[in-house]
Amino acid sequence: MSLSHTITNEVAAGARWPLRFGIFLAPFHQAGRNPTLLLEQDLSLIEHLDRLGFDEAWIGEHHSGGWEIISSPEIFIASAAARTRRIRLGTGVVSLPYHHPLHVADRIVLLDHLTRGRVMLGVGPGQLASDAHMLGIDTNRQREMMEESLEAVVALLAGDEPVTRQTDWFTLRDAVLQLAPYTRPRPEIAVAATFSPAGPRTAGRFGAGMLSIAASQAAGFDILGSHWEVASETAARHGQTMDRRGWRLMGQMHLADTVEQAAKDVAYGLTAVQTYQSKVLPIPFDPSTPLAERIEHGNATGSFICGTPDMAIAQIERLWQQSGGFGGYLLLAADLADQEATRHSYELFAREVVPHFTGASAAPLASENWQFGKSETWRNQTAAAIGKAVQDHAAATAPAPAAG
Repeated sequence: MSLSHTITNEVAAGARWPLRFGIFLAPFHQAGRNPTLLLEQDLSLIEHLDRLGFDEAWIGEHHSGGWEIISSPEIFIASAAARTRRIRLGTGVVSLPYHHPLHVADRIVLLDHLTRGRVMLGVGPGQLASDAHMLGIDTNRQREMMEESLEAVVALLAGDEPVTRQTDWFTLRDAVLQLAPYTRPRPEIAVAATFSPAGPRTAGRFGAGMLSIAASQAAGFDILGSHWEVASETAARHGQTMDRRGWRLMGQMHLADTVEQAAKDVAYGLTAVQTYQSKVLPIPFDPSTPLAERIEHGNATGSFICGTPDMAIAQIERLWQQSGGFGGYLLLAADLADQEATRHSYELFAREVVPHFTGASAAPLASENWQFGKSETWRNQTAAAIGKAVQDHAAATAPAPAAG
């Protein structure tokens, strides 16, 4: 019996709201492969997730490195929106120091109309130092620039009055958007958070959601509670409120029907992905460590779940307990396995994991338990009904008594 059958469904009990599920698509594709086909693969994946009932997909912005090859999440979202019906699409994230805030606000409002309210604005300072270098931006100033830009973007989306701002890197003079947002009062905004308190502080200042993209890493996991405290305390000082339902946590998983099969699947690409991550992020990685040991460590720490849906459920439960509650869980989309195994992983997640956290499994399980609990009664009643039908038939077809 699966863990989803044995763990009490807290949603049904009223202890937890239904969670949302999606992906964080940087993306991670090994450099040197056909980029046109890889972009098509990403679009096809979002179509697949839309059919499976996933709630959202967040699309990254990067300009160097050869792996994370989407340079404009807005253009990608426009293409994905035309192929999908219900999945929400977010920028994951727009690197605000790279853009004039009027352009950011204008583009997100246009997408808000084109998608009929399915777009979300995820923002951050920019992750790759190589991107900032090419643009001539001091990495030490990126977070300050992000906050200056977000202040202007929020004011433009509000549309209360013309916006005038003067900084050392952008100017706004009597700026007003031509279009009001389709979503009122504005599209959802979420701020990227990793290890420092800067992201939570910015989210709190503007009453925005948070994208905790390092939630499953050891250091990121340990500070989930303190990050929420920072965001909530900052929000209170600025007259804002934080809603845990707007908090997304990201993690890395690959699921299969067995633990052994999952390990075989990720031999395809896990080492390459981990090597790339160690080159661009402060994540320790020893390529000489055998694959089996890295998988074992990932499962033990929760940094990378490689196994079955029950293991995924246990990890998300662990994140819930550590954080005190959040609104959505995002799977990091990466080429860990080939396309067939990757799509099957998402199918398993949608079929076995999602219902546990949305409450969708509660009513069928309750009905099953009620029926099975009285199975002897139902069998006896069915047998009696069959017996009566046989008797009734015999009586109806019996020859009439001979005339005396």
